[in-house]
Amino acid sequence: MGGKVGPAAAEDDPMIDINTTPLIDVLLVLLIMFIITIPIQTHAVKIDLPVANDDPPPDNPIDPIKNEVYISPTDQILWNGEPVTTQTLRQYLDITVTMTPVPELHMFPDAQARYNTVDNVLAVTRRAQVTNMGFIGNDQYRQF
Repeated sequence: MGGKVGPAAAEDDPMIDINTTPLIDVLLVLLIMFIITIPIQTHAVKIDLPVANDDPPPDNPIDPIKNEVYISPTDQILWNGEPVTTQTLRQYLDITVTMTPVPELHMFPDAQARYNTVDNVLAVTRRAQVTNMGFIGNDQYRQF
């Protein structure tokens, strides 16, 4: 003689309770992943910034000399508007490397200039150990 407590339910009736164990497992795994990845997101990159100089600037600041090497579409090399050969260019570059402050070198190869000529000029500049160099007029290459 046993008694049933609660409403009588047949064995074939579907279970209406939701199993929350997998849900809790997934939430715990996500929580652990967030805890692990948060320190990576707050990682800082160390950069050495220049220190401010307390000395006042001179009354007449002198800009460093900027030399321009232009390579024309006819593969002519121009140093500040004057045509030069690769040997003369190397001599000029050797002189500028020894100057204080070292002048900037602005390379301006024309978009129609042959790659071989530009490569030869870059090889001469590398052999002269030029460190202050930049390319000017790169926007002209977007058209090609």
